Amino acid sequence: RGSAGVDVHTAVTVVLDSAGVHRIPLDATGPLGKGLSALLIGRSSATLQGIFVHPGVIDADFTGQNYAMVSTPSPPVAIPAGTQIAQLVPFYSSVLRADQRERKDDGFGSTGPQQVFWTMNISDQRPQMMCTLTLSEANPSQIQLRGLIDTGADVTVIS
Repeated sequence: RGSAGVDVHTAVTVVLDSAGVHRIPLDATGPLGKGLSALLIGRSSATLQGIFVHPGVIDADFTGQNYAMVSTPSPPVAIPAGTQIAQLVPFYSSVLRADQRERKDDGFGSTGPQQVFWTMNISDQRPQMMCTLTLSEANPSQIQLRGLIDTGADVTVIS
């Protein structure tokens, strides 16, 4: 009985110039009102055009500009301002707050420490990395190793 979601539009014209994830401002800001949170999902029409909107959650206490995380497998893709690429599906959260901190206009990682992970573009060549091991009590105190990187491994162990 009616739509489950509310369409949101891009606030500016953007060009997706790479296959990476782009943060695009939307014409919606928080809070959503009435204690509602929302799931931000892509519209099927955007997906058919090769524009993939990565799902996200907008909390009830978020007060800033809403953004969509968007990618395309075949750049460049131009998205004019006012394009309906996503929708907000509102819901009442049933999760108790773990802390009393209000999110306000903090977003994208505001609930935890920022983390940086090493990344490497993978090509048709095998990925390698030069590593220097240092142990001041040893002779020699440093050795260099060139190793093949296992791109499917969670941890690399050198013994």
